Amino acid sequence: MKNIPIGEHLIEKGLITAEDLQRVLAAQKDEKNKGKKMGDLLQEMGLVTENQFSEVLAERLNITFVDVDTFELIPDIVKKIPEDKARKYNCIALNKIGRRLTVATDNPSDFYAMEDLRGITGCSITFQMATGSAITRAIGKFYSKGATDAIVEEATKEKEEQMSLEDLVAEASNDRVDNAPIVKLATTIVENSFRMDATDIHIEPFKDHTRIRVRVNGDLVELMEPISSALHTALVTRFKITSGMNIAEKRVPQDGRMTQIIDGRVVDLRVSNLPMVYGEKVVLRILAGDSMVKKIQDLGMTEYNYKRFCECLKVPQGVILVTGPTGSGKSTTLYATLGEIAKPNLNVITVEDPVEKKIANINQCQINDKAGMTFAAALRSILRQDPDIIMVGEMRDEETASIAIRAAITGHLVLSTIHTNDAASTVTRLVDMGVLPYMVATSLIGIIAQRLSKTLCKECKQPVMTTQMDMELMEIDQPMQIYKRGGCPVCNNTGYKGRTAIHEILLTTAEMKALITRGAKADEIQALAREQGCKLLRDNASLLVQQGKTDMDELVRVTYAV
Repeated sequence: MKNIPIGEHLIEKGLITAEDLQRVLAAQKDEKNKGKKMGDLLQEMGLVTENQFSEVLAERLNITFVDVDTFELIPDIVKKIPEDKARKYNCIALNKIGRRLTVATDNPSDFYAMEDLRGITGCSITFQMATGSAITRAIGKFYSKGATDAIVEEATKEKEEQMSLEDLVAEASNDRVDNAPIVKLATTIVENSFRMDATDIHIEPFKDHTRIRVRVNGDLVELMEPISSALHTALVTRFKITSGMNIAEKRVPQDGRMTQIIDGRVVDLRVSNLPMVYGEKVVLRILAGDSMVKKIQDLGMTEYNYKRFCECLKVPQGVILVTGPTGSGKSTTLYATLGEIAKPNLNVITVEDPVEKKIANINQCQINDKAGMTFAAALRSILRQDPDIIMVGEMRDEETASIAIRAAITGHLVLSTIHTNDAASTVTRLVDMGVLPYMVATSLIGIIAQRLSKTLCKECKQPVMTTQMDMELMEIDQPMQIYKRGGCPVCNNTGYKGRTAIHEILLTTAEMKALITRGAKADEIQALAREQGCKLLRDNASLLVQQGKTDMDELVRVTYAV
């Protein structure tokens, strides 16, 4: 391997240009970037991904690169390195053959770490290159598995031995006592859920136990064994305090918000509390942090749908609606759209309930119904704030829809969400809400209906041939090979790994506007949309099946209709 700087090596690989390298070198000299490594700056500027940089660095150092996220780690081998040392050097043990231990690290040049690990483990150490974030996730996942049971046991024992209800509540509210069992339990529940890529955490009280489940890939799964119902009050109180709720009020629902640092990342959580028969149920929604706002290209749109979506964004004024059920990624699409069209010379204002992601240089307004700050009230004020682009979190009622439509007609670009089953029925929903058909036709630019479909695990998916029923559902004429789910450690034996979005994009052409003005029904609107090139949700799901990205079970689950 030629001993050349990593920047030149990246240019040779075609990942960056010479101009990009000069920009990065100039940024390194900036006082605000003092101490930052080149790799960090390259990633911040969006020039390379963490994986790409690590792979090139491994090649330059002539060592092996390993993707820790997909590597099958063995707990007994991982534990060869104590947790404090694993966190100190950000490394994790991968394999052991004889007295040779293979260790993944993001700093393979740290010979002091190598010597320290050799002394602790009694093995010769071979470093392999991995990304820092993947190692951090693996450390959090594998070292916390045994700790959870120990924490629950400790909390239960403490309760049985000496704690009154008041003592448990006091412990839960003591922010300084991070080692208190209830505090550790609450922290661990959130950490483990985040590392499982969960979107929600459910803490559910029953007569004899409390069940803790998380939503992963759209399904609720058990996070851990049920815990003693004796711990429920203290656990709920801990979450109520950290999210700013009133701990004395147990008769009415409450909402709050909290922040927790997990594996070096700041994670926001929206907390909802609801009184049940055996106590208060708490649901925590894990929100993406500031740095996780996706780009439009990352939404999973097909190239065809992406072009249609870009056509919508070129229109200077009107309404763009994103529709779908709860949890279908509507807000993510809106944020990505804002990131694409928000320019320094434009005034962008959002009105949301709640503000899920904080975006730099965008004015974001939080709804507060108790104080009279409703969507409609906020919209009226926003129109006096000289806006160019307005994002309304959700069109919930006639008043909000009417003001948003009027704002679009008077020269603003309005983005919003609405709950309907498909793009065509969105038009009839607006009319049912009291907006006149001609105003819908005049203001509407386009409608994006979307769903989230699970994607098959690449490691264990199994090939099968289509049946006659499959062909009918996919609307194809000839049998073909598709895939079904399997099950392996990489996907926790579910057969699925991650989710992608499918879209249905309806553009309001001149013919469509005329049809809407006449008061057409949803099936007429959908028929014209298909004639004009709209690919329905079923069409996009079928394409994913044909590409081997998902299976027939998901096609049916996401798009089936009687």
